[in-house]
Amino acid sequence: MPRVLLFTQPGCLSCELMKIFLEAKGIAFEERDIVADPEARREMTDQHDSTETPTLVIVSAETAEVIVGFDPVRLDQYLDPAPSSDSVPEI
Repeated sequence: MPRVLLFTQPGCLSCELMKIFLEAKGIAFEERDIVADPEARREMTDQHDSTETPTLVIVSAETAEVIVGFDPVRLDQYLDPAPSSDSVPEI
């Protein structure tokens, strides 16, 4: 299971929408407030090359996928599991 980091700041409506979206999907995430935690701000800007919140980072063994802003369509591409080839379509 990949590790999901969410960089946020107080008063960010898109950050709140992102949290609601992730919780509704049942996705566990680690929230990092860039105002309260200067190290989180440095990590977001230096390691993940982002200057905006929300910034979502999906860390797997090989890669770190960075999604800046609240984009539900793009989030679904990365967070929804691929359909199984064993699944049978309902008729």
